[in-house]
Amino acid sequence: MDPIVVVSGLPRSGTSMVMRIVEAGGLELIVDGKRKADQDNPKGYFEYEKVKELAKDDSWLKDISGKVVKIVSPLLYNLPLTYKYKIIFVKRHMEEILASQNKMLESSGRQSHIEDSVMGEKFEVHLKKVCKWIEKQKNIICLYVSYNEIMQNPLPSLSKMNEFLGGILDLNAMIEAIDGSLYRNRIVNRIH
Repeated sequence: MDPIVVVSGLPRSGTSMVMRIVEAGGLELIVDGKRKADQDNPKGYFEYEKVKELAKDDSWLKDISGKVVKIVSPLLYNLPLTYKYKIIFVKRHMEEILASQNKMLESSGRQSHIEDSVMGEKFEVHLKKVCKWIEKQKNIICLYVSYNEIMQNPLPSLSKMNEFLGGILDLNAMIEAIDGSLYRNRIVNRIH
């Protein structure tokens, strides 16, 4: 049985873009289309509603061997040990994630009541925890990719993704799936 491919990361880290990339490369996605494309994700969210209930019902996983599903990082802990997983974990500069989340809240008429620095710290703690957890799982192998690197120079990251997924994907189609105009929360003059 082929592993289940999971695209993960924090919300607003670029997981939808990676879903679009692997689909263009030739993999089948598990999505339901319930959450429609909007101004925050003009190309779509690539979500599957059942993911939110994974802790209560994981029966649907038996049917998605070799396919790709998006599961945001806080929900990874709900993956049952019964299956093998290949996780593509998307990382992005924290300032950009926070800016993107704030814009999304703003466009829906809401605002965050938590300072960016506090939220950023919470996210960093979560990332350390979830990455340690992933390392300890015998049924998971993980490839970390950088949204920022993909946007600046896609070939190295997409080549690694292709190799990680068996070397069978259409690399040119993957590169063509990247829409640079959607990199709207770029932090310029970032100090590394």
